[in-house]
Amino acid sequence: MIYIVGKNDNLINELNLLAKRKKVGSQDIEVKNTPAFDKSVNANMVFLLPESSKVITDVSGKSKNKGVLLITENSGGAKSGSSINFIIVDSKQKFEYSKNNAIKAGLKTNDDFKSLAINID
Repeated sequence: MIYIVGKNDNLINELNLLAKRKKVGSQDIEVKNTPAFDKSVNANMVFLLPESSKVITDVSGKSKNKGVLLITENSGGAKSGSSINFIIVDSKQKFEYSKNNAIKAGLKTNDDFKSLAINID
């Protein structure tokens, strides 16, 4: 399940379209969206939109060693606990990557992926 916390109708619509066409192995992809973080939601991926960034510490603590990919889109997101943080650099979309946060979350890491990112650690 992809869990989006915050409001971004375009992102949610695109992910719902993707979920209708794709599967992960034999499993359907489910997209859930709430305006505020709900600790009871069990997701494989949590995307905290900028207005939800204040709960990064709570979410990263909840997802520790559970294989949950935490993605943010705010200044300092990867330093605050997310594995991937989208940022704008010189008017271009880039992403920061924290291998340490990914490992703490129980995710496998890949150096090829790391080479594409702005590395935080």
